[in-house]
Amino acid sequence: MIVVLVEHSQGVFKKKSLEAVLYAAHIAKEMGTDITAVAMGNVPDSEMQTLGAYGAQKVLHTTDARLDNFNSKAYAKVVVAAAQKENAKVIIGLHDTTGKAVMPRVAARLQAGLVAGAVGYPDLSKGFTVKKNVFSGKAFAFVNVTSDTKVISLMPNTFPVVKGEGSATVEQMEAGLSDADFSVKVLEVSKASGSVPLSEAELVVSGGRGLKGPENWYVLEALAQELGAATACSRPVADAHWRPHGEHVGQTGGTIRPNLYIAVGISGAIQHLAGVNGSKTIVVINKDPEAPFFKAADYGVLGDAMEIVPKLTEAVKKFKAGQN
Repeated sequence: MIVVLVEHSQGVFKKKSLEAVLYAAHIAKEMGTDITAVAMGNVPDSEMQTLGAYGAQKVLHTTDARLDNFNSKAYAKVVVAAAQKENAKVIIGLHDTTGKAVMPRVAARLQAGLVAGAVGYPDLSKGFTVKKNVFSGKAFAFVNVTSDTKVISLMPNTFPVVKGEGSATVEQMEAGLSDADFSVKVLEVSKASGSVPLSEAELVVSGGRGLKGPENWYVLEALAQELGAATACSRPVADAHWRPHGEHVGQTGGTIRPNLYIAVGISGAIQHLAGVNGSKTIVVINKDPEAPFFKAADYGVLGDAMEIVPKLTEAVKKFKAGQN
């Protein structure tokens, strides 16, 4: 049996969680076993049943209202309880904020080998070997997990999400949660609204110090709006409070893997590349021909961002108008 931790936002499963279920489905097919998803908090049964279209046969649902706010200790206890109930040999989560806090706890409690940040399906021909990024994404490692139980956290946006057919059964599960599991109290949760979440975005427009100041950010926001993209920034921009720290991507910020990453006025220091070099396509716009980012780019545009970005935005508008 394979157990998958699925995450939701206001009762709707995130795209990256559907990707994790599909990833598990590929492994389950090779192992000749089934998939059980683990959901927590307030999620409608109809939403959980849709996981069957991505490969899950069953969903274990823990409804404790305290789980509506993330708590790594409590989440790990629920996942462990599900794994033990299902006698799972493989447990899968995501290599995101939640997974980085939960999956190591799960592995420790189950005395399982852990592969964090997997970017490939396990090779079962020579044991259980999983490909992952190392050295800030500049190289790959192939990790052979020899423990009886295996824990994998999948790097989001590694595989496409394709919906199939089927419906999963939903079963309530008590995980024996106590007040001690919630010793860390969540007092307030603030979430951005009206924009594409950065961790979920397939298109990202990002800016750096080359934009000279926060007053010039409107050119990036206009492009992002036309593309339906999320906005991001480099660390110096966040440190200068030009943009919220939640938009900072890089070695000390978020790690993203969008299909398209447009970097405007960012030099491309190794610390920034560590957070974005998993992007499928990178476009760099910079007036400095010596900017290191050009070496990592799939496409480079040499010139002033304040001239190029508005023209790019207009080109996107015309393209969209021609499609309608």
